[in-house]
Amino acid sequence: MSSLARSATIALRMLTLAALLMAPMGAIAYSKASGLGIGKQGAGLVLFVTLQRQSMS
Repeated sequence: MSSLARSATIALRMLTLAALLMAPMGAIAYSKASGLGIGKQGAGLVLFVTLQRQSMS
């Protein structure tokens, strides 16, 4: 049981470290993604639907 607790502790520490390292990059990616891209109105919507249909066939 002790080795299971030790493994869980190590896994939790690794998860915490990974989250601390990835959080700033995720925040930057999220802020950049919200401002860019094709709008889902007008011609952007037509292009989006067309590309979706082509990818399904």
